[in-house]
Amino acid sequence: MNANFTKILEENKSAFYVFDIPVLKKRVGYLRSRLPSGVSICYAVKANPFVVQQLNDVTDRFEICSPGEANICFKLRIPSEKMVISGIYKTEEVTENMVADPLFNGIFTVESLSQYQLLLQLSRKYGRKLPVLLRLTNDSQFGMNEEDIGSIVSESPETLSILGIQFFSGTQKTSLKRLVREIEYLDSFLISLEENYGYRAEELEYGPGLPVTYFQSDTFDEEEFLGGFSEALKNMNYSCHLTLELGRSISASCGKYYTHIVDMKTNKEQNYIITDGGMNHLVYFGQQMAMKRPYMHVVGKQDSVNVKNWNICGSICSMNDIIVKQTPFPEVEAGDTICFENTGAYCMTEGASLFLSRDIPAIYIQTENDKFTCVRRTFQTELLNTPVYERN
Repeated sequence: MNANFTKILEENKSAFYVFDIPVLKKRVGYLRSRLPSGVSICYAVKANPFVVQQLNDVTDRFEICSPGEANICFKLRIPSEKMVISGIYKTEEVTENMVADPLFNGIFTVESLSQYQLLLQLSRKYGRKLPVLLRLTNDSQFGMNEEDIGSIVSESPETLSILGIQFFSGTQKTSLKRLVREIEYLDSFLISLEENYGYRAEELEYGPGLPVTYFQSDTFDEEEFLGGFSEALKNMNYSCHLTLELGRSISASCGKYYTHIVDMKTNKEQNYIITDGGMNHLVYFGQQMAMKRPYMHVVGKQDSVNVKNWNICGSICSMNDIIVKQTPFPEVEAGDTICFENTGAYCMTEGASLFLSRDIPAIYIQTENDKFTCVRRTFQTELLNTPVYERN
């Protein structure tokens, strides 16, 4: 354990996250090396907004799904040219403010015919030719039907530059056959747009939902999977620029979540560890009621022999707050720190952070030479949960 991290442990008496930037950038490099040449990479800000600035020089775009995410990117000085303003609900006021700003040059997605009309009106009002991507539905509330997209491209609006199609279809998809079917469907749809409407898309932005290995029981050959996925992309008949939206797959491996053992007990022959974290901080996709064992270890005891099984529970007053069941650990005691790995995507934002008014953990960025920078201090949520009665 290096001295810088030892200091972080000493400073933090409650749970915290660390995002390792060299690991993050190496992951982007690995993905680029396994994908077809020329493919652009778009990072979904929702996966982890705390690493956006560090990804600016290694990714091509950022997908933004809310006014809050847009403000984060503005504050971090992400170039607007790299922003894709996405999201199923686009606030009219915020959208107009972006269009009205002559220095804003981001791309807008179109999720519905009403969003199309809004962007059309704003483009005419401000005399700007707005670049847009038309989102194709994945049979959910997101995007538009094929015929809706057909009607838009057939109009050929002069004030909108329709760059192409956007399609996201889910997350954690381990079935290569499913991805191949999606690619074949998108290939066919792009061809049909040209044949039926004379519209030729310049770009396809595709969110394939590449999977992340979270649990020790997972059997997944990523090398083989990415090879088959890349081959399917190369086999497309339609030729256009391809952008892949990758959030979870990029950032998951860079994160570690540290939580402290605060109590230990045995109830009805079951051994329980109580931590200062829990389901309010730690969310693994596919956890299945704590039956799967994530990659984890006790800090400073990685090489010790496991002697006993424990159920690890958090501090939330809910019987659901079980992180993992019957996991083998070495000799542990109150004050020891447990590290959960692969927590760089969603964990810090998807948990029930405000429940029970417990603190939100601090977040550290780990850079080269094991330097640590705190980018969010521990935050007391009672400040948000306390009602304020304003006087008339």
